[in-house]
Amino acid sequence: MAKVDIELVQAILQKADLDAIKISQIMEDLKFEAKQKEADPDKEPPVKKQFVIVVNDPYGKIGETGFEYQGWVVQIPEDDAPMKALERLHKGVYDFNLTPKGRRMPIQTIAEACEFGSAKIYKEHKVWVKTKEPVLVLRTNGKVPREDNQEF
Repeated sequence: MAKVDIELVQAILQKADLDAIKISQIMEDLKFEAKQKEADPDKEPPVKKQFVIVVNDPYGKIGETGFEYQGWVVQIPEDDAPMKALERLHKGVYDFNLTPKGRRMPIQTIAEACEFGSAKIYKEHKVWVKTKEPVLVLRTNGKVPREDNQEF
């Protein structure tokens, strides 16, 4: 919803040839609703989040070279440890599998959890899946090669 300055609304109402009593009533209502919206106690402050990549390593060979790895990007609250991302994802999958849709087609892998899981249920566990499709993970030594030394 677009936010409009209250003084602008008042100027437009005055141009519309409305009587002063009606304009003052409308302005009072607008100011009251604006204060109610600002003082809404149900609204929680936004959570600061950190990104975590969950890498799929089904064979336990992440330390060896020559393999391609895929993973999914998720977000968790900033003050949580990255290891909690998997725990939160597992809890969300467990809750999803208890729903009618989850009982018909239960989630059994992390790939299915990221692709078919319910964002609403994950939000309850404070985990947000950002990539439904897996992304490839590249290894690096952390250095940028120089022109004279072409080492990768």
